[in-house]
Amino acid sequence: MKIIAHIDMDAFFAAVEQRDNPALIGKPVIVGADPKGGKGRGVVSTCSYEARKFGVHSAMPISKAYSLCPKGIYVPVEMKKYALVSDQIFKILYDFTPDIEPISIDEAFMELTGCTHFYGNAYNTCLKIKDRIKKELQLNASIGIAPNKMVAKLASDFSKPDGLLEITQENLLKFLWALPVERLWGVGKKTKEVFEAMGIEKVEDLAKTPTEVLRKQFGESGEHLYQLAQGIDHRDVAVNDEVKSVSNEHTFDVDTDKKPEVYEILSHLSERVSYRLRNADLKGKTLSIKIRLSNFRTFTRAYTFSERINFFDTIYKKSKTLFDEFYKPGMKIRLIGVRLSNFNEPYVQDSLFENPKSQKLEKVHQALDKIKNKFGESAIHHGS
Repeated sequence: MKIIAHIDMDAFFAAVEQRDNPALIGKPVIVGADPKGGKGRGVVSTCSYEARKFGVHSAMPISKAYSLCPKGIYVPVEMKKYALVSDQIFKILYDFTPDIEPISIDEAFMELTGCTHFYGNAYNTCLKIKDRIKKELQLNASIGIAPNKMVAKLASDFSKPDGLLEITQENLLKFLWALPVERLWGVGKKTKEVFEAMGIEKVEDLAKTPTEVLRKQFGESGEHLYQLAQGIDHRDVAVNDEVKSVSNEHTFDVDTDKKPEVYEILSHLSERVSYRLRNADLKGKTLSIKIRLSNFRTFTRAYTFSERINFFDTIYKKSKTLFDEFYKPGMKIRLIGVRLSNFNEPYVQDSLFENPKSQKLEKVHQALDKIKNKFGESAIHHGS
């Protein structure tokens, strides 16, 4: 029988801010974009539990958060700081098991099968994990333990904040069947509406629905939903250190139709992506840009190079071309993003470096990298 744990840090960004500034403890802390008196653009990244009492939640427009909690304490996102704390958390986790599947900066699955003997059982092992995170980092984590990933995730959600819940094979269906059907993975708003029309409200209702009825209604996914309702999830903890993509994006304070303004941001984003790629010794072949218009419609445009690249110049010029090919007069741009993917393998000496011009660019980038590594990423920028 598998033993899988799902760990999720409680209000992670906000908790780090409260830890580092005790004056914020017990107050509604909202981490995200500048609300600008209710006229801000971006979204809430994370908020403290005190802020959640006002109805604020992550991914909410920052203007809406301000209207709900005008006296909240609004803090900008400090991603570098959170990433450092995340590394410290994962370092602790790797002391307990080598098989970890990171889901995000503050969330992961852990394969504990065969790794619990030192503390006697899975529950005591996870207690020790929580204890170390609390003592060493002064942060709280919620952990769910179950025979599979889906139920482990549900258990950690159910135990928040600062909880620990173990669901064994013996009590799995009792726990699962009592939940609303929308708690199952893959059940969104539209699927929930179909279930409601079928009289299915609880997971138990779904589990007792004949599979032929579900197949008729949902096709092949009907069988999958039935399996989940029976507590069956065969997915393993995916241990994979491979980076899939590197990206950065920017939301404009005011929707813009000025191409020079977009070009300036594209240059900045391309520079950041290039710097991050080079720091990770990565090169990619597929470049894509993300464009969100004032009506919130979002588009992507992509291009695949014949060779893998990480130079600012190449990323920026192609990003600019992709934008020009998409843009039509009158379009108002709300957000722009740059992403490089399709790495295939770690950095190698591609034929690109046989070109004298590329060798010269490499030397320029190396010089810029040294300055940024020593004085910070904002120390020097490419000219407009």
